[in-house]
Amino acid sequence: MLDTLDAAVVRRWCATGLAALKRHQGEIDELNVYPVPDGDTGTNLVLTLTSAQQALAMDLDTLPDSGPTAHGHTLRLMAQGALLGARGNSGVILSQILRGFADAAAAAPAVRGREFAAALRSATVAAYTAVTRPVEGTLLTVVGAAADAAERADSDDLPAVAGVAARAAAEALAHTPEQLPALARAGVVDAGGRGLCVLLDALVEVLTGESAVRAAPAPRAARPAATVARETGSEEYAYEVQFLLDAPAEAVTGMRRALSALGDSLVVVGDGREPEGTWNVHVHVNDVGAAVEAGVAAGRPYRISVTRFADQPEPSPGPAADGRAAVVVATGVGIADLFAAEGATVVPGNPSTGELLDAVRSTGAARVVVLPNDPNTGAVASAAAREAHRFGIKVSVVPTRSPVQALAALAVRDGTRRFEDDVIAMAEAAGACRYAEVCHASREALTVAGPCRPGDVLALVEGEVHLIGADLIDTCAAVVDRMLGGGGELVTLLAGADAPAGLTEAVRAHVARRWPFVEVQAYPGGQPHYPLLVGIE
Repeated sequence: MLDTLDAAVVRRWCATGLAALKRHQGEIDELNVYPVPDGDTGTNLVLTLTSAQQALAMDLDTLPDSGPTAHGHTLRLMAQGALLGARGNSGVILSQILRGFADAAAAAPAVRGREFAAALRSATVAAYTAVTRPVEGTLLTVVGAAADAAERADSDDLPAVAGVAARAAAEALAHTPEQLPALARAGVVDAGGRGLCVLLDALVEVLTGESAVRAAPAPRAARPAATVARETGSEEYAYEVQFLLDAPAEAVTGMRRALSALGDSLVVVGDGREPEGTWNVHVHVNDVGAAVEAGVAAGRPYRISVTRFADQPEPSPGPAADGRAAVVVATGVGIADLFAAEGATVVPGNPSTGELLDAVRSTGAARVVVLPNDPNTGAVASAAAREAHRFGIKVSVVPTRSPVQALAALAVRDGTRRFEDDVIAMAEAAGACRYAEVCHASREALTVAGPCRPGDVLALVEGEVHLIGADLIDTCAAVVDRMLGGGGELVTLLAGADAPAGLTEAVRAHVARRWPFVEVQAYPGGQPHYPLLVGIE
């Protein structure tokens, strides 16, 4: 039984809370009630707290002499990480709850029951202040009920007060359908409130050493099958706009007015720094340009994200349970499907550093391996890896030059190994896979294999032209023969988008005749420009 909320307890609370949110992520996602998707709440809360956890992971536990208490430093670091990584309406409000809690708790020499209650009250005030039009029956109601109960307990017994607050939050959550007609019609409780209950239960578990798992209130009615997720707001607005903003407080006041006139679900939260702080801005609008312009007028907006609700894809799986993930660059629908089947996050070809960084962060994992599959993308991947370090994510780039090498690398991935050892094994597997590309020459040129004319079939091995032919199937068979002459037990064939029917079958039959002990795997790759990609292992 722990009687104070010190820095170590804060770190354990963040880790335990994140693990609990991941377990309940799907359940919370299913609680969304609005008929247009807006980034499911469970997923948004997981990503927000993942950013908080990463901020704590990057901390070296050093404080300036004039700095806050150790627990205050840790709480503020957690809140800052949540603010910078907040996703969706619920994530932004949660970041402000953590900031309000940190601001009150940081000044107390020790956080026991009464200080905890005061911090919850500060968190509630911060959350309500952040929302332009507060609505009861939401996350706001739940945090307010927790603060009320903690204050009524009037005790220095931290575990007891935290337990009272968690129970009151759960009771308030059960009543949210009585306050919001949309929840009553769908027969569910508020998703953001459910997420906060999971976090409070996690704190009770850390303080008492006993599991405080509490099931969500049972739905009152069957939810219509066509209903999918929007966290909050009306259906009048087609876009969600979210960005970080560096600006002074007085400029943000004007931006709030401008955005309030443009849409709804407006939440603007800051980190409390003066004279200029960092703000997380979230709003639903129809005029995206005007929303961004309001940010530009106030200060420097960055990490701008725009979601058109009608185009929102199905929610992606939650972060890897072991805290690892793989991000793979792919050109071609078939290749992308192969990588997705291996559990990788797929990024379209020729990505920017920002796009790769966004993909890395979207995994929610603390350790990520990136497979660029193109020499030109290798430098971009390395830059994204350096940027990811600022968010507490360890990224290793395996320098794959072809999708077939990435398939070989993913095939040996083993989550039971140390991450560093796993990266080495993947790199070795990729390096042991020789690759070839077959295409048609687009112009006349002099190659190491001789001159070629437009329309000639070129077979490139490891990036160099080795064969020039007139017939596509014959050239494909010849390059496989040449590569197998140096040894090999497995041939992987990826047919391109413009590959003629029967190409991979013809090459497979050729290998069966000439190399009867070699296994062949063929897949529709769908890659442009190259009718066939070949891998030899």
